[in-house]
Amino acid sequence: MQRIKNLNRLIAIGVAVVVVLGLGIWIITSRTMLGETLIRMEVQRGSFVAEVHSTGQLQAENATFIEVPSELSSRRINIFEIKITDLVEEGTVVNEGDFVASLDYSAIEELLTQGKEELEKSLQALEDARIDTNINMSNLRDGLLNARVAVEERKLVLEQSIYESPAVKRQAALELERAEQNLLQLSRNYDLRERQAVHSVERALEEVRRNRERVSDIEKLFQALDVKAPKPGMVIYSYDRFGSKIRVGSSVSRWAPRIAELPDLSSMISRTFINEIDISRIRVGQKVKIGVDAFPDKQFDGEVISVANIGQTLPNGDTKVFEVNIKLFGSDPELRPAMTTSNVITIDRLDDALYIPLETVFRTDSSRYVFTYTNQLVKQIIETDVENANHVVVSQGLKEGQVVLMNAPSNADELPLLGEEIYLDMIQKAEKAKAEQANQSEQEERPRVRPGEGRRRPAADGEGGEGGGENMPRRRPQQQGN
Repeated sequence: MQRIKNLNRLIAIGVAVVVVLGLGIWIITSRTMLGETLIRMEVQRGSFVAEVHSTGQLQAENATFIEVPSELSSRRINIFEIKITDLVEEGTVVNEGDFVASLDYSAIEELLTQGKEELEKSLQALEDARIDTNINMSNLRDGLLNARVAVEERKLVLEQSIYESPAVKRQAALELERAEQNLLQLSRNYDLRERQAVHSVERALEEVRRNRERVSDIEKLFQALDVKAPKPGMVIYSYDRFGSKIRVGSSVSRWAPRIAELPDLSSMISRTFINEIDISRIRVGQKVKIGVDAFPDKQFDGEVISVANIGQTLPNGDTKVFEVNIKLFGSDPELRPAMTTSNVITIDRLDDALYIPLETVFRTDSSRYVFTYTNQLVKQIIETDVENANHVVVSQGLKEGQVVLMNAPSNADELPLLGEEIYLDMIQKAEKAKAEQANQSEQEERPRVRPGEGRRRPAADGEGGEGGGENMPRRRPQQQGN
């Protein structure tokens, strides 16, 4: 009986141990599932390369452009744009004089028909002007001749009235004077009507000349609607004003004349777009490593050659980006325009820097902080510097070998906050930079003030810096812990 009791006791103890172990395993598993497993990383010291990564597209640095015919630029034609009705396949290798594109013949045929109709109308108007002029001037000449005859007649009457009474003489003199006045008036009217007729005919002639030149220009354009290659090369489509590639049906004009281009494949650039967050760190002359997706085993050295001053929004995008052009050093016969590139732009190189993974940095609107250990787990405000795709340099707040967490603990809101002095120092630096910028702007404006005018008062600086501290991590009372 005693033996059975001991056996039962051992069984009960074993069951209790199994339950305790199972409960412990369940708790550990639950904590892991709830994200309580904290991943630790150490602050590292060493050389650091700050980089910006972007994708781009190959383009020729220099190219011969294939444009709409120069005849389209004639102002007498009055055509603003014309559609492309045929276009060789992109990538076609052409020789000088080979067909590249065809423009809309129907639109020019309609213009030519209208132009010829206008020319015919102007010729008819010229003929009408000449006939009207001849008739009117003939009538005026007849009237002028009759007026001269009337003057001669009145002179004879006056001469024959020498023996008549004074009243008769006076009457004859008045009639002569009236006839001479009429002749003078008709002469002046004839001169005016003659000049008017000449101008009328000249205007009609000018209209005929303009219409003839317009018809001639349209006929020349009609003969030039088949666009030919100006030199040998590979045809690459250009882009329209909306950033889309030219294709059959696209419209071109004298203001946007490019149809295609013949690139110089011996000198290539990578055209890429950098977002507004990183563009302030991009400078002309920075070194670049360029990869081409089509040839993963090839890598090219390059250099930033231009950075756009004005941002833009790409089609189907919301973020502002800035165009950056990168020149490839050397050449490769396998490279082709429009190939996708991966660009790694070297922003800065530091021989001795403290850096941590980007995943360990947590942000508010005005500050950055990490979870680390002093004598307990705390939030530590840090000041960061340059970064690359994986790491960021730490200027203040951490030491080499210090442990930081890659994930936030569940009690993050209850942890004490350290490093407020770093945050205040960052605010002071921001205010100082702002004041220096305002001072520089004032000095630039000062020479523009005219003598006698009051000096301009610089705009007052805003309060605080980087959000005024409203979004700084909330400080919790320090708790003693291990």
